[in-house]
This record gives sequence, C-alpha cells and structure tokens, in this order.
Amino acid sequence: MKYLYPQGKAKALTFSYDDGQEYDRRLVEIFNAHGLKGTFHLNSGTLGGNTGAEDFVKPDEIAALYAGHEVACHGVQHKNLPSLPRQQVLVELADDRKALERLTGKIVQGLSYAFGNYSQEVKEIAKAVGIKYSRTVNGTCGFFPPVDFLEWHPTCHHGYKLMELGDSFLNPPGYVELPLMYVWGHSYEFGRPKDWGIIEAFADKMSGKEDIWYATNMEICDYIQATRNLEYAAESHMVHNPTAISVWMDTNQGMIELKPGETKEI
Repeated sequence: MKYLYPQGKAKALTFSYDDGQEYDRRLVEIFNAHGLKGTFHLNSGTLGGNTGAEDFVKPDEIAALYAGHEVACHGVQHKNLPSLPRQQVLVELADDRKALERLTGKIVQGLSYAFGNYSQEVKEIAKAVGIKYSRTVNGTCGFFPPVDFLEWHPTCHHGYKLMELGDSFLNPPGYVELPLMYVWGHSYEFGRPKDWGIIEAFADKMSGKEDIWYATNMEICDYIQATRNLEYAAESHMVHNPTAISVWMDTNQGMIELKPGETKEI
C-alpha cells in the first residue's frame, strides 16, 4: 500500500515566492497560463509601497491578482525574527495574518521566514498564532515531503539546477513516498534583469502532466497531514480517515479514495 495525491496523482509540484513586488503580476500570468499553482508570501506593511526603484503590489489588488493561488505571511515588515523580543515576533506574525486575511477574505495560515532565519522559539510562536507551515531557504535537492512543516525545506531555489532537478522529478525514485518538488524564489530575480526565460522554460516542461498535482503550499500541507492522521486497525487490515480531507491510496484492491469519516478494509 502507498499513498497517492488527490485523484490518484503520483507526485506534486508547488512554488513559493516572497516579498510581493510588482513582478509578481507577470509571474502569476505565467503560472496561470500553464495551469500551475503557487504561494505568495507577502509583507502586509510594505504593500503599496516602493523600494526606491520598484513598487510593491497594492492592497486593493491582492484578492484578484492571487486568485487561484495562496497568499501567506512573510512578516509585517520583513524583520529578522530570531533577533526580535518574543512579543515583537508575535506582533510581526499575528498582525500580518490579520491584515492579509482582511485583504483576501480567507484564512491565512502559511509563512515563509524572512531572510530564511528562524529558531525553535520562533517556530513555537508561529504555531501559537495559528501558522500551520513555514518555509525555510535550505534547499534539499530532493523530493521527500517535510518531516516538520514549521521547518519546511524546499527542493531548490529557481536559480539552482532547476531544469536538472525538474527532469529528475518527472521520474522520481520509487522509494520516495508522495514525491514533492518545491521551488522558491523572488519574482524580482526575473524582473530586474528582465530575464524570465528559466521560469518560462520550467513552466513549459512541467505543465499539463496527468500524474502531477499542481497545488499551493497549504493544499499540500493539509493533504500530507491528513495522510499522517489516518488511523489503522492493530493488524492494519482496516483504515479510518478522521480528517475532513479525502485521502487516496494504492492498495491490493487498486486505487481507493478514503473519504472524510470513512473506514475501509484494505
């Protein structure tokens, strides 16, 4: 028996882009044109502002611009969380959630650590204010799902062996349960040099694959957590799904969907 992604997909692909600068607009267009989904980590305190050279996206465009994708936290002012007093870490994360939820009309529970910096205390505070996952910048070059979602290491930055790793992901090792490719970066890394070639080529390579689930960070977090919360009989011949999410499995009986609240023999 092994787990599958929704609708029996064999693997999943997700993206994560930080800071919310104006170049997100073109990146979203590329994702939408190729049927890809991503998560955009925003600093609510900088929205509508200017770096001196380029603009940040505006608050009133957030809901429409990122429709079909996920908006998540990056801290109100992009502060280095481990250097702050505990109370300021709480404010930086909780206030970002509140502001982004007002702008999107959705529950916001994702995070990426500003500068990639975090600590055990920061993780604990993030969890306490309702964050369910947070991305680091520590690339694994691998396709295993994270052990700890509050310390979610991506596969790679888009500037490091992206196409090579993409080729490997299309035929991942059989021992990897729920293969996942997670690409992260900043859209200004394409926009400032006016070179969108690598992400456009990667989108072309990855789009339209019937065995890939194209999902946001939160969708993947929720799904994998659901697989980990399944309950088995002592002899493992029955499984119960206590979650609100259907889980797909490849069993001796073929592929099955275990619906919320359902128990099945396997």
